[in-house]
Amino acid sequence: MEQSVYFYIIPSIVMFCCGVYGFITRKNMIAILISLELMLNAVNINFSVFNRFLFPDQMEGMFFALFSIGIAAAETALAIAIIINIYREVKDIDINELTKMKF
Repeated sequence: MEQSVYFYIIPSIVMFCCGVYGFITRKNMIAILISLELMLNAVNINFSVFNRFLFPDQMEGMFFALFSIGIAAAETALAIAIIINIYREVKDIDINELTKMKF
């Protein structure tokens, strides 16, 4: 029985929309980072699904997903380091408090 692409794409779209909503509405930098990771995971699902259904014998989508996961891990480590430094200066990780760090 052939599965439909919609079984994979609809949850991916829901994940991406939840990530966009969280990115736009949150004031906490950690919550914004989590929302960004949610969007990246939705994109990774799309890479894998489209590779599976368009080119079933090839692995390019899986490799793109693996590279994306590696880049997301490096981006998360860098973002958390920046958030820790901001917390040391301002004692808060609220986006509205970042105006204190302007020159």
